[in-house]
Amino acid sequence: MVNGIIGRKVGMTQLFGADGSVVPATVIKAGPCVVVQRKTKTIDGYESVQIGLVEAAPAKVGKPLAGHYKKADVPPTRVRREIRLSTGGQDAADPKPGDQVLVSIFQDGERVDVIGTSRGKGFQGVVKRHHFAGGAATHGSMFHRAPGSIGASSFPSRVVKGMRAAGRMGGDRITVRNLRVAKVDAENNLLIVRGAVPGAPAGYVLIRKAVAAKRIKVAQVEKPKGKK
Repeated sequence: MVNGIIGRKVGMTQLFGADGSVVPATVIKAGPCVVVQRKTKTIDGYESVQIGLVEAAPAKVGKPLAGHYKKADVPPTRVRREIRLSTGGQDAADPKPGDQVLVSIFQDGERVDVIGTSRGKGFQGVVKRHHFAGGAATHGSMFHRAPGSIGASSFPSRVVKGMRAAGRMGGDRITVRNLRVAKVDAENNLLIVRGAVPGAPAGYVLIRKAVAAKRIKVAQVEKPKGKK
C-alpha cells in the first residue's frame, strides 16, 4: 500500500473548536497522483513506488523521461517522488504503474510527516543565520553584528572545519513530523493539517504517514472525590 502523496501548499488558515479554541492549520492540495514505477526487492534491493503529481498544465519532458512515462502508460508529470513501502508482499493490494493515489489514503486525526523545501533567505549574517547575540548596542561599541574571532593564529593556524559563519540561509529540505490531520476533503483533493509546514504557498510537499507516530492523548474525566 502506498503511504504517501505529493501535494502543493495552498496556505494557512484557522480552525475553531467547539469550545472556541483556535488552532492554526495548513491547507494542502494533495494529489491526485499516479504510480509511475514500481521497484521490487528482487530487482532494486528494496520495495518502493515512484509517483507523479497530476496537474492541469501538461508537463514537457525530454526523450529519456518520455520513454520512462510511456513504459508506465501514464502522461508525463512535472514532479516525481519515490516512497518506500512498509510491506513488500506481492498481494492483491500491490501498487502497479498507472494506479491512482488519492488523498483518501489518510483519515481524520491521523499523524503524518510533511517534507518540503524551506523558504530561501539568501546570504545572511551570523546573527540571523546562527542566532549570535552580537556585541553591545551602545554608542562607540563598533562591534554590533560581527562574528568575532574565528580561531587562534598560532595554533591550529587555520579556521576549524564547521565554524559557524555568514552564508546562504534557507532553501533546505525540512521534515516536520507528527502533524495531525484535521480534515480530509476527498472530493476536492484537499488535506488540512494542524500546524505549519515548510515552504512558501504553491510549493511542493510530500505527505506521508508518520514514521514514528506519537500517541494521541485522550482527555480523562476526573471522578468526584469520595466515590469509587
